[in-house]
Amino acid sequence: MRQERRQERMSVRCGWGILLVIGFYLATGPVALAQAGAESKPSPPVPEAPVASPRPGTETAPKSVPPAGVPDDSSAVTLELTARPVAYVSANAEWANGFKSIVGEIAKVTAAIKKAGLTQTGHPFALFLTTDDKSFQFEAMVPIESKPPEKELPGGVKIGDSPAGKAIKFLHRGAYDDIDSTYDLITAFLDEKGLDSENRFIEEYLTDTSEPDDVNLEADIYVFLK
Repeated sequence: MRQERRQERMSVRCGWGILLVIGFYLATGPVALAQAGAESKPSPPVPEAPVASPRPGTETAPKSVPPAGVPDDSSAVTLELTARPVAYVSANAEWANGFKSIVGEIAKVTAAIKKAGLTQTGHPFALFLTTDDKSFQFEAMVPIESKPPEKELPGGVKIGDSPAGKAIKFLHRGAYDDIDSTYDLITAFLDEKGLDSENRFIEEYLTDTSEPDDVNLEADIYVFLK
């Protein structure tokens, strides 16, 4: 935690006699010196005044700047996510083929939506619920215009709501194989800002691709805050 700086207060006590001496010198001293110097030699050039250092306690606190390469305030957007009707499936996958598993589950949800005559209203996304070094649990979600009367569609596709709450949106532009680098930067950003995140996040896929090495992939990452 940054300690607060206390402003130093200085007091100067001067007697009237000292003030009179200083006043007399200011009134007569410079004139006499100027006259004496004019008779002997030209006045030397006046040196530039040094830049005054700020008094203790008046310094401006340095602006918080994230480390190099970390998303800054202009690229990380804080917002309040509202719940939307979605069709979704729950699944587990290993990181080795994680993106293909996500894409496959999204395709299953999209097919069920079309078969039921529902209308998709946005980009598909994955809600990550739990993760470990080897695998993760997620829900593949596709937003729909409205909820149908039935709570479940063929193929085990369920009807529900997307998660809501305060989150920060980050951008990932590039192959999914490189998305770990983006998460490293997100972690550094959250640490630098002193923000605590929940153990859940969303990846919204803005481009239609199924290959993890496709450099044209665009995705938005939403990190929920505590």
